[in-house]
Amino acid sequence: QVQLVESGGGLVQAGGSLRLSCAASGRTFSSYAMGWFRQAPGKEREFVARITWSGGSTNYANSVKGRFTTSRDNAKNTVYLQMNSLKPEDTAVYYCANRVNPIGQWDYWGQGTQVTVSS
Repeated sequence: QVQLVESGGGLVQAGGSLRLSCAASGRTFSSYAMGWFRQAPGKEREFVARITWSGGSTNYANSVKGRFTTSRDNAKNTVYLQMNSLKPEDTAVYYCANRVNPIGQWDYWGQGTQVTVSS
């Protein structure tokens, strides 16, 4: 089992920045990657970014590329999502997720943290 706890959400004006954190505990040594997802009201959950624990390889959704950066601190078992140049359409509940294998489903999810961007 892996437990994930997000933090860092809040209210910010358009153009501002926020940094989300996701602290992982449990059997993290068997994990392949951590991901960030978001779900806006009335919309399906969508992929935002991903980073592998080993090597730190990253991928981003086109909608956030160039504005968001994900990073990890292996010693702290923590992953970060730095969000810059925020837009009102970035408003959503943001979730982190853990994947054990390189392909397939995301196995564990955090509880989510609200990000609200005002115009």
